[in-house]
Order: sequence, then C-alpha cells, then structure tokens
Amino acid sequence: MKAKFISRAGIAVATIAMGAAASLAAAPAALAAPASAPTQSLAALNTCPTWTVTGNGVNFRTGAGTNYRAIGQLYRGDSGTKLARSGSWIKIRLDHRSRTGLRTGTTGWVSRYYLSQCVSMQLD
Repeated sequence: MKAKFISRAGIAVATIAMGAAASLAAAPAALAAPASAPTQSLAALNTCPTWTVTGNGVNFRTGAGTNYRAIGQLYRGDSGTKLARSGSWIKIRLDHRSRTGLRTGTTGWVSRYYLSQCVSMQLD
C-alpha cells in the first residue's frame, strides 16, 4: 500500500515538473517585447484619479487646511475624483452621494491622511 502511494505521488510530481518545464520553455517567447516598445515607470502607470475615504467622520472642507469651514463629513467608502493637491490636502469631487447626504459632484478638500488612492491594474 505504501509503495503504491509513493508511486502515484512520484507520477504526479513528474507530471507537474514536465508541465512547468514546458511553460518555462515557452515563457521567453511570450514575454519578449519588440525592441521599439517604450518602457514605463511604475509612477506613470498609476494614474487612477479616484480617492477613497478611509476614516469615519472626516471633515470635507472649503479649503486646504483646518482653518477652512467644514461643509460636511465623509465616511469610510465615500469616494471622489482628485481635482487638485495642496501640501497634504486633496481636493476631490464626489463620485456619488455621500453617506451623510452630500450631493454627487460636490467639491471639497480632505486631508491626505484620511484618503487612499486606487491602484489601477492592466490585465492583458
């Protein structure tokens, strides 16, 4: 019984190894890029404009700083499109009605500390 199990396990390992070897042999051809293909830096690839609120009860302000009036509050999951940046403050336009009732399209400033930028991915 033990020898039969070892034999089956050996066959499974050999099958996996052969499949991996075939994949590795084909990989260089599949990954080769034309000589004229431009290279891009990671910073250039992340151009996603959407920022999502990560805190609860975050002030949505008329200007970039705590000395500006709060026009409402945002909660975790509220999101908007980045319009501008001033130091550690991001100006966003709400993509949808906020949880506290602020209308879609409302613009305001939020501290960068309470926001997270989406990461765009290209799946080819």
